[in-house]
Amino acid sequence: MTHRLHTTTWLPHPRAEVFDFFSDAENLARITPPELDFEIVTPTPIDMGEGTWISYRLGLFGVRFGWRTEITAWEPPYRFVDQQLKGPYRRWHHTHTFVEAAGPGGQPGTQMDDEVRWALPLAPAGELAYPLVRAQLARIFGYRQRRITELLS
Repeated sequence: MTHRLHTTTWLPHPRAEVFDFFSDAENLARITPPELDFEIVTPTPIDMGEGTWISYRLGLFGVRFGWRTEITAWEPPYRFVDQQLKGPYRRWHHTHTFVEAAGPGGQPGTQMDDEVRWALPLAPAGELAYPLVRAQLARIFGYRQRRITELLS
C-alpha cells in the first residue's frame, strides 16, 4: 500500500533563493533531526541535477542503515524529485515544489511543498508498523519545517 505525506512551508524569500538552499545537498543534514545521526556518504560538494545519486547513513530506533536516492527530476527553481534506490522503504518518492506566494500581510515569498509517497517493506505484514512510521515521518518533517523556517527567516 502506498501512503502520502504532505507539508507546506512558507518562507519570506524569493523562489530562486529557497531553491538554491535545497540545491546544496549538505543543507539536508542541517534540517534533519540530530537523533537520526544523518551523514552524507557521497563526497561533497555534490553537483545536483537529474540522474544524481546521493548516498547517506542514518540511524533510526538504534539501527544504522544506508540510504541511496536518485534525483529523477530537476527543474530549477520550480521543483525536483528524489527517489529511493536503496533504503528502508519499499517505495520513497519525494517531490519538492517551490511557488511564489504571498505570506502574512501580503509579504512576497515562496511556498515550498513536500509530498512524499511511500510504502513499507514486507507487505502486507509490514503495514502493522504504519502507525509508528507515520508518526515518525510526521515528527521528522515537522522538525524539518521548523529548521527551514529558522534558517531562512
